Amino acid sequence: MRICIFGAGAIGGYMAAKLAQAGADVSVVARGPHLAAVQSKGLTLLEEGAEPLTVRVRASADAAELGEQDYVIVTLKAHSVPPVVGAMQPLIGAGTTVVSGVNGVPWWYFHRIGGALEGTRLASVDPGDVQWNGFGPDRVLGCVVYPAAEVSEPGVVRHIEGNRFSLGEPDGSKSDRAVALSGALQAAGMKAPVRPRLRDEIWVKLWGNLSFNPISALTHATLDVLCTDPGTRDVARRMMVEAQVIAEKLGVVFPIDVERRIDGGAAVGAHRTSMLQDLDAGRPMEIDALVRSVQELGRITDTPTPTIDTVLALVALRGRVAGLY
Repeated sequence: MRICIFGAGAIGGYMAAKLAQAGADVSVVARGPHLAAVQSKGLTLLEEGAEPLTVRVRASADAAELGEQDYVIVTLKAHSVPPVVGAMQPLIGAGTTVVSGVNGVPWWYFHRIGGALEGTRLASVDPGDVQWNGFGPDRVLGCVVYPAAEVSEPGVVRHIEGNRFSLGEPDGSKSDRAVALSGALQAAGMKAPVRPRLRDEIWVKLWGNLSFNPISALTHATLDVLCTDPGTRDVARRMMVEAQVIAEKLGVVFPIDVERRIDGGAAVGAHRTSMLQDLDAGRPMEIDALVRSVQELGRITDTPTPTIDTVLALVALRGRVAGLY
C-alpha cells in the first residue's frame, strides 16, 4: 500500500511520522524550509511522554518524483487545494483513492447523498468545479480530522492532542478501501473508525469551526473567553442554530445540542483558533470552507442565515484588510 500525504505540515507530518514508524510505504509532498529540513534531517515528531521520533520519508515538492499512489491523503487548508489539483495528477492512477482530510464543508458533500440535491456543486469550496473534475468524486474517501498539532520548527512536528481520523464513504458503505486504510492507520497507533454517517461528524466539527473561528479572528479572544462571555457565546449560539436548521434539512442527526457543543469549546481552555493563528501569522484565512460554505448551503436549502451573514461580512472584510482573503 503506497500512501502519499499531500501537504505534510502539522497534521500531515503527524500522520506521516506515525505511518513511517509503523513501516508503511509513505511519502510526503511539502515545500519551503520544512521540506528542506525533512529531506536533509528527516521528519521529527514530538509527542508528550515519548522520546522524539525521527523518521526518513520520501519527500518532494514535485509529485511526479513520487509516482502513482494507492492513497493520496490531502491535509492542506481548503483554499489551498484547488490551485494544486493539476500538480497532484502524477500521484493519481486508475485505482487511487483521494482522502479528503480538509476542514469545513467538503467539495464532494452532495456526491451519492441521494435525493433532489444529488450531485450539487459548491462554488464556495470548489470554484469552477476544479476538484470535482480533477479528482472525480468517485475517488474520494471522506475524513474528519480531530488531532491538534503544530510545526514547531522546520522538519519538526509537535503533537498536541488527539489521534482520531474518522473515515467514511460518501454513500455510507463500509468499502474495502476504507477498511484497508483504517487498518493501516490503526497499525500506526491512530484511531480510524469507518463511519456510515460521516456527514454527521462533519457538521459537529463544523459547528465549532463555523462560529468559534471567525469570532476569535474578530475579537482575538481564546476559546475559553469567547465561549463564556455572554455576548460572544450568544453570537456563536445563533450561528450554530442557523447551521443546525440547514444540516437537519439535509438529513444530518446531531448527537449533542448547541449548549453542550459550546461548553465543549470552553473546556478546551485558552486555545487560539486556527483562523486567529493564521491572521496573526499573516497566512491566508480559511473563511470560505468554514463560513461561506454554510451560507451557500443556506441558500441551497432556502434557509435564512442572518447571524452567519453578518459575521461572514465582518470577518471577510477583516481578512481583506489584512491582505489574507
